[in-house]
Amino acid sequence: METLFKDRKLLLSTFLILFFAAGAFAEDGSRLWLPSEKNYDAEVTANVQNPTVDIAVRELRSQWNGAPVRLILERARRRRKADDGFGIIGNRTRGVTIEANTPQGLLYGAYHLLRLQQTGEDDGHIYISESPAYDYRILNHWDNLDGSIERGYAGKSLWQWDELPDVVSPRYEEYARANASIGINGAALNNVNANPIFITTEYLKKAAAIADVFRPYGIKTFLSVNFSSPVLIGGLETSDPLNADVQKWWKDKADEIYRLIPDFGGFLVKANSEGQPGPQDFGRTHADGANMLAEALKPHGGIVMWRAFVYAASGDDRAKQAYDEFTPLDGQFLDNVIIQVKNGPIDFQPREPFSPLFGAMKYTPLMIEFQITREYLGQSRQFAYLAPLYSECLQADTYCEGEGSTVAKVTAGHIYRQPFTAIAGVANTGSDANWTGHPLGQADWYCFGRLAWNPDLTPEQIADEWLKQTFTTDSAFVEPVKRMMLASREAMVNYMMPLGLHHLFAWNEHYGPEPWCYVPGARADWLPSYYHKADTVGIGFNRSETGSRAVFQYYSPLRETFNDIETCPEEYLLWFHHAPWDYRMHSGRTLWSELCYRYQAGVYACREFQKVWDKIEPYIDHERFSDVQSRLRQQTADATWWKDACVLYFQKFSRRPIPYELERPIHNIE
Repeated sequence: METLFKDRKLLLSTFLILFFAAGAFAEDGSRLWLPSEKNYDAEVTANVQNPTVDIAVRELRSQWNGAPVRLILERARRRRKADDGFGIIGNRTRGVTIEANTPQGLLYGAYHLLRLQQTGEDDGHIYISESPAYDYRILNHWDNLDGSIERGYAGKSLWQWDELPDVVSPRYEEYARANASIGINGAALNNVNANPIFITTEYLKKAAAIADVFRPYGIKTFLSVNFSSPVLIGGLETSDPLNADVQKWWKDKADEIYRLIPDFGGFLVKANSEGQPGPQDFGRTHADGANMLAEALKPHGGIVMWRAFVYAASGDDRAKQAYDEFTPLDGQFLDNVIIQVKNGPIDFQPREPFSPLFGAMKYTPLMIEFQITREYLGQSRQFAYLAPLYSECLQADTYCEGEGSTVAKVTAGHIYRQPFTAIAGVANTGSDANWTGHPLGQADWYCFGRLAWNPDLTPEQIADEWLKQTFTTDSAFVEPVKRMMLASREAMVNYMMPLGLHHLFAWNEHYGPEPWCYVPGARADWLPSYYHKADTVGIGFNRSETGSRAVFQYYSPLRETFNDIETCPEEYLLWFHHAPWDYRMHSGRTLWSELCYRYQAGVYACREFQKVWDKIEPYIDHERFSDVQSRLRQQTADATWWKDACVLYFQKFSRRPIPYELERPIHNIE
């Protein structure tokens, strides 16, 4: 009995040791796509000492498993402009040389070399020469003073304002390292619906502490500003941009900021939009307001990113308003102002045509703004890999200077000369251990950085990189999950808003379906019926020449293509046309039947995603497998909810049966 008791104690002890060891080393996703901690002690030398270069040396010494690496800072590298690009030449057995014009370029080159190693693509001779497509590659954080995040789905804000500047969280450096590894070089710390307190002396000192952490990683700090700050915190009676006292107040404020943050990037401004104050409050233009701030920043090298997200309650079509408001101002902005334009003309919908502003302003720099946080794409409960959405927009042809004038080329300064270029993404980070809530949501942060560096990368290439770095290089895992990722955005479009439908979400939360939504006293353009316009004749917003005429904001031949219901791409059909229920689609089905089929296809795709994920269980850790598995179950249930809600609601107008070969709804519309 005593021996048996001892054996049981031994077994129990062994079990407890294994149990707690497994817990201690459980994969929580906090590592992101970065290499796990190693200590290869590689031979790495550099021809210059600098905080940024020192990071590159440290990363390579720890992570590189190969022959010696030399880092060479060459200020006058031939065949290269003085940007943050890099060149890599050599091989794993004989040695590798990384050259760059800037310390940041050497750091980016180091991370690129490690990426090749992680993904198994560093075999043989390496000869790489890369430069970023955009000068500024920025994350916009919609973080608030109280730690909440507007449209944030991964916990609270990363920034601990109540502890700063005395206590600096180690997460700040982890965040900076992750950004630098994919080429992101800027971060706007606070919400575009800006609290003016962020630019008081007390909070500037807090921001300076964050900027000190960011600086060695080549990341500039930006702040969103409230246009009424001179009144709200400055004690002035007006914020009129043409008022001399207002102009002096902003210049003094800029001087103060740069004393505390010498490499401060500049201001992000949301003005005269959704109730935010702006120059139009004083009868001035967006150019008047932006230029006043630009004058204050110009001596220090700062920029103004002025958002074009503007729409008023008046007007026949919200989609037209940014174009109508900004194109008359083309050429009136100072050269350190750039207009930040959302990828589509409405508001980060699952699918929109590109904004017609791209290509329309020949003398004003434009930057594209994507949303990484998935406000309208299932938030962190569902998954849709966003690289296909980003690439769809970036590679769309504006035809502003003939065929080949893509959005990427316009915004990267290849079509019209720009003093600088920029791209922004609304961040999806938060205090959750895995940073983004949904474990697969990290892919959207990663793909934004990679496309900001090189918009010609394909979603497939980026998914392949991310999966191999984040999980495993085993093709039995990578290939099926990659296919799932590449199909996920289209699946979500199908079960939410196919064929060009948009903004059918529940009031304010922007998650579930509510195409019938009615709120007494609400503005028409805040309600789904404004967009779908379903009636007994058909469905869709008529933006053709017989409707709002929004098609004429696009260049030929796009305007003619969009204007004609027979040539309009079906993915935008109901964006540009109010189509009859019996309109014949390419499939041969009527519009009503096609709509039903698309909703059903979205549900079927989600079920397939569940099957794919269940099969890869042997290849990854239990924690992330189980987390994604449960979220995919929820996503399938929600896809069915969307399908039933929209099909049953629109059936009230179509007065046609759901095709009998499709599944019957399991929900009641009530």
